[in-house]
Amino acid sequence: EEHEHTLLAANNYSASLVSLERFKEAKSLLRKMIPVARRALGSSNVTTLRIGMNYARALCEDGATLEDPDLREAVTTLEETVPTARRVLGGAHPLTKGIEGGMRDARAALRARETPSARTG
Repeated sequence: EEHEHTLLAANNYSASLVSLERFKEAKSLLRKMIPVARRALGSSNVTTLRIGMNYARALCEDGATLEDPDLREAVTTLEETVPTARRVLGGAHPLTKGIEGGMRDARAALRARETPSARTG
């Protein structure tokens, strides 16, 4: 339980960093938190799921410096998280819906990147 409180606090802090558009800091923090959360809480824990969603959000919303590896990592992270969220929380849960929406956005952004006509300059 102590681990969960610490991870939840760190996740809330990372969400604040994303809201403040401090994406580099958020990504760095979340990148370290994901394996810790999986080890300490398990992949099916709601806090672990939220951390994965926030990580993907930080990767996707960093549009100014977004690079393909970050976008691909966001898609992969969300694709790994969606089935767990559906199983643990159900398809109608707001967190599941948020993760699915993030996955759709990340996939769409990746497709746009991969379409030569979408590139400008």
